[in-house]
Amino acid sequence: MLEVENLTVSVEGKTLLKDISLHIEEGETRMLFGENGSGKTSLLMAIMGLGNYQVESGRILFKGVDITGLPTHERARMGIGIMFQRPPTIRGLKVEEMLDLIKRDGRDPEELAAELNFTDFLDRDLNLGFSGGEIKRAELLQLMAQDPDLVLLDEPMTGLDPVGRVEVKRIIEELHARGKTVMFNSHILSDVHELCSRIAIMRSGRVIWQGTVDEALDEAPSLEDFFMKVVTS
Repeated sequence: MLEVENLTVSVEGKTLLKDISLHIEEGETRMLFGENGSGKTSLLMAIMGLGNYQVESGRILFKGVDITGLPTHERARMGIGIMFQRPPTIRGLKVEEMLDLIKRDGRDPEELAAELNFTDFLDRDLNLGFSGGEIKRAELLQLMAQDPDLVLLDEPMTGLDPVGRVEVKRIIEELHARGKTVMFNSHILSDVHELCSRIAIMRSGRVIWQGTVDEALDEAPSLEDFFMKVVTS
């Protein structure tokens, strides 16, 4: 589904990602883990082709097609979707209008909103006055309407109360059950056991370890212990 080959990325002359290689199978759920500033969000943004992320070397392949030079909207049309950690507020654009713009054929916005208990928000300006949890639900609703094959989630658990965390986890599990490929970053190692079997640990713009959860636990009594072992070695 996704191959990242020897990818080096910079923004305004500053190198943020260094020689990263990843291979994500179709239907896999992969977690990126690392300290603040390790490059997790930058990697997701580079895959989506957002902002002024400049690929200095390497390439990104999606479904076997080299998308390194494609604009963001072309990547979205091919089936890549992203949920932002801090999405913008858009005055004058209703949630329902946004869903109508991005939905795939056959996706009913009202039915999707009902699944997230979000029907009352359809006539509100996108993210205007929304709480942190409501913004996350609005982002997930847009992803469900777009129905991408590869789902990128930037810190999906950040700022959520326990109910919101359970809701987001349920949706990620549902995406996995529907055969979607999911890659997300998080600071919460407990998410690994519940949501995925493979992790990639990042530090200083590099992937310093990747493998299965079982492989990590073979080397340390807990994922926390394994993470500290990797980053201090």
